[in-house]
Amino acid sequence: METLNFALRRIARLLLTVLLIATIIFFVIRVIPGDPALVIAGVDSSDADIAAIRARIGTDRPLAVQYADWLWKVARFDFGRSLISDQPVLSLILERFPLTLSLSLLGLLFSIVLAVPLGVLSAVRRWSGWDFLGLGISQVGMAVPSFWLGILLLLGLAVRVPLFPLFGSGGLRHLVLPAVSLGLAQAAIQLRLTRASMIEELAKEYVLTARAKGLTERMVKYKHALKNALLPVITIAGIQLGYMLGGAIIIEQVFSLPGLGRLFLFGIYQRDFPLIQGGVVFVAVVFSLINFAVDLLYAVLNPKIRVR
Repeated sequence: METLNFALRRIARLLLTVLLIATIIFFVIRVIPGDPALVIAGVDSSDADIAAIRARIGTDRPLAVQYADWLWKVARFDFGRSLISDQPVLSLILERFPLTLSLSLLGLLFSIVLAVPLGVLSAVRRWSGWDFLGLGISQVGMAVPSFWLGILLLLGLAVRVPLFPLFGSGGLRHLVLPAVSLGLAQAAIQLRLTRASMIEELAKEYVLTARAKGLTERMVKYKHALKNALLPVITIAGIQLGYMLGGAIIIEQVFSLPGLGRLFLFGIYQRDFPLIQGGVVFVAVVFSLINFAVDLLYAVLNPKIRVR
C-alpha cells in the first residue's frame, strides 16, 4: 500500500509537470516574432490568401480558444498536423524518435561504462594515478563543448583515419562518434558524483562495522559501500537520459543525423507551431516517465524515501 501511494503521488506530479510545460510552451511560442501563415503563403501572397490560411490553421481565433482546443487534443495524444508538411505531428515525431533514443541510450551507456568504474577506482585509491586520471577526464569532459569534441572526432576518426562514417545514419557505426560526443560531458558529472559518493560511504560507520566483523576489503567496498554509493548515480543517470533526448540538437546537426533535434530545429525555423508544441510536450512526457521509473527504482533500492 505504501508503494502504491508513493507511485500515485509521483504520477500526479508527472501529470502536473506535463500540464505546466504544455501551457508554457503554448504561450511562449506565440511571443516569438513571425507569422506561420506568412511562412506558408510566401512573401508575395495577398492579404486575402494570408487570412484564409490563418482561418485554416486556426490562428485567427482567440488565444484562449486555441489553447483550450489544443490542450483537449493533447490529452487525446493528438498533436495536430504540421503546418509545413501537413503530416500528423505525432507520426513525424515517432518516425525520428528511435534514432534519437538510440543515440541517447548509447551516449548514456558510454558515460556509465567510463564513469562508474573510474569513479570507484578514484575513491578507493585516492591520490593515486587512477584518481588523477579520473579527475583529469572529468575536468576535460566538463570543459570541452560537445559540438567541438564532435568536430574533432570527425576530423580524426572519420576524415584522417576513416574508422567511422562521416555523416548520416544507417547503423551502429554511425552512432559511435555522436554518442561519445554526447556522453563525455555526462560521464564527467557521473564520475565526480560516483567518486564523492563512494568516499562518503566508505567513511560511514557500517563500513567500519563490516571491517570489524572480518569481511574482506573487496566485500566491504564493492558489495556494501558500492551498492549505496550508486543510488545518487542512478538518479542522475535518469535525468541525463532525459536531457540527452531533448538536448541532442547540436550533435545531430554536427553529424547530420535525422533525429528529433533536427526535426524540432526545422520546426522553429519554419514557425511550425504544432510541430514545436508537440515536440516539446512529447519530450516532456518521455522525460517525466524516465524520472518516474527512476523514482520507482530508487524506492525499491532505498525504501526510506517512500514516505516522502
